[in-house]
Amino acid sequence: MDVIILTYPMIVVLGLLAFTVVLFVSEVVRIDLAAILVMVLLGLLSQLPGLHSLADVSQLFDGLASNAVVSIIAVMIIGAGLDKTGLMSKVAAIILQKGGNTEGRIVPIIAGTVGVISSFMQNVGAAALFLPVVSRISVRTGLPLSRLLMPMGFCAILGGTMTMVGSSPLILLNDLILTANVALPDAEQMETFGLFSVTPIGLALVATGILYFLIFGRFVLPSEQKDGDATSGQSMKEYLKNIYGLKTDIFEVTIPEGHPVEGQTFDDVIQRYHIYIIGSAYQGKTWFAPVIQTKITPPCRLAVLGREKEVRFMAEDAGFTLHDRLDVFAEDYAPTRSGVAEVVIPPGSSLIGKCAHDVVFRTTYGASMLAIHRGEETLSLVATEDHAPTQIAEVPFRAGDTLVILTTWEALTRLSRNRDFVVVTTDFPQEELRPKKVGWALLFFVISLSLILFTDLRLSLCLLTGAAGMILTGVLDIDNAYEAVSWSTVFLLASLIPLGQAVQSSGTASWIAQQILLLLEGWPLWSLQAGLAILATIFTLIMSNVGATVLLVPLAVSIAVAAGGDPALFALTVAISTSNSFLIPTHQVNALIMGPAGYKVTDFIKSGGIMTVLFLVVSLTVMNLFS
Repeated sequence: MDVIILTYPMIVVLGLLAFTVVLFVSEVVRIDLAAILVMVLLGLLSQLPGLHSLADVSQLFDGLASNAVVSIIAVMIIGAGLDKTGLMSKVAAIILQKGGNTEGRIVPIIAGTVGVISSFMQNVGAAALFLPVVSRISVRTGLPLSRLLMPMGFCAILGGTMTMVGSSPLILLNDLILTANVALPDAEQMETFGLFSVTPIGLALVATGILYFLIFGRFVLPSEQKDGDATSGQSMKEYLKNIYGLKTDIFEVTIPEGHPVEGQTFDDVIQRYHIYIIGSAYQGKTWFAPVIQTKITPPCRLAVLGREKEVRFMAEDAGFTLHDRLDVFAEDYAPTRSGVAEVVIPPGSSLIGKCAHDVVFRTTYGASMLAIHRGEETLSLVATEDHAPTQIAEVPFRAGDTLVILTTWEALTRLSRNRDFVVVTTDFPQEELRPKKVGWALLFFVISLSLILFTDLRLSLCLLTGAAGMILTGVLDIDNAYEAVSWSTVFLLASLIPLGQAVQSSGTASWIAQQILLLLEGWPLWSLQAGLAILATIFTLIMSNVGATVLLVPLAVSIAVAAGGDPALFALTVAISTSNSFLIPTHQVNALIMGPAGYKVTDFIKSGGIMTVLFLVVSLTVMNLFS
């Protein structure tokens, strides 16, 4: 093996790598800005004498059009399209039904599901598709997004090791083996790997990841709310209590079959117990704001809003079944779909002098009126500290009244166009869902997935086909598509690509590999394999996992042949270990989840450090057991 001498360009690249790590760890500037600064600095340095090999300035920004970056843009658009139809909310509801509201049950379900999905599609695609699902689960359960996204992201990376199409290094491996066989004698020819040859390794790694977060999650995951966390802000319960003194919450009750209230109306129950009936379900169909004159037909379920003490009294007194959490109504009253809003009756409104009963408020506006705030007092069906219960449905509206309503965001969007109201609440999702487009969304998602699995087309083209199809069929409009893309993630990844290329093209990667391998010379086979795994782990943190694989697989084969080891096993060690990317957010999945969860680089170092060691131990153990 030719000896590689450290050159001036290599020294510059090593310095730039150190500068990048310092910027990432110190976070003196935002991490995406740090990546852009490094790219610009690399371009300027390449203009100095003797450093022209660092980068071709005409190709410096090619990362923005790279296969990986375009794929991420496309998969974010596809994920937004599926979310727009309400499909991701349904997936979130299913997970909540199985996992409840506890972190210990939700994390394994999310992480395991994403791990399996990422074994058949690019892990960043699986993570991007589940990002809106996890966001909704976070909002509904009150669990910080920062405690859910990292387990999901890490298991998406781990799941890529379950099949030979789960990650780019494993897809490349068989081609690299065939290339290496050309230079090997017949007795040392390597067999290529089948689709499920690596499945035992991947299953062990995904299981390790899930167990790691179940056991150590309370210590290594951020415990406080992060900036950008989807669960930040007041809940509906806190808002009503702090602003209007209404100490209420939403509960779900069942009226059993044959109950004596059959034939009575919702209004009868409301008058008796001073609670709001804000939803009803009968024979599989739900109503968000049911008409209070509706007759009760058991068995049915009701969503009620009121003081917990009053609701429990009602359940015991009337013989209803009180559930410990929302089940049938979990989707309807999720903060992503509905919430409390405030609207004002302006002068000139046609509602002045009329009451809620007169205008059939629930039927007309699709919302439940909870209170009327008038001057310094709040009128409500539920008693406050200052006021007795008031039959607000019978109170005539006055100009300047603020109505506190529970509404879907879709209904509130319509209400904002009604001249009889001035909608005060502005911080709510104003885009209407498009459930009728779910067929088109699923069709183009399946088309993209089929192109990925059954054709040789570039990943970016496969995914852009699905994204373009969703836009053309109206699942999303083009503005929605632009808004769906996390541009900070795009620029973070695109700006790091030239640095990875410089590490490789300048010979720095080969020099680092040589120095480490010289240290391992003469060591036993298992230590050589472990050394290669560690080397691949280091390389995948500072350059692309594809680049690390292409560089190290030939070296691994040469070392195995020279030491009398199995060259295929050593090559597989490299391809698997390039997925061991948890320490810093250079991996596409880590970059994707960093912004929404408000993670810092130190969060990845804290959580990823132990995961990196576990990955090495488990992968090497299982590889040697099944080799």
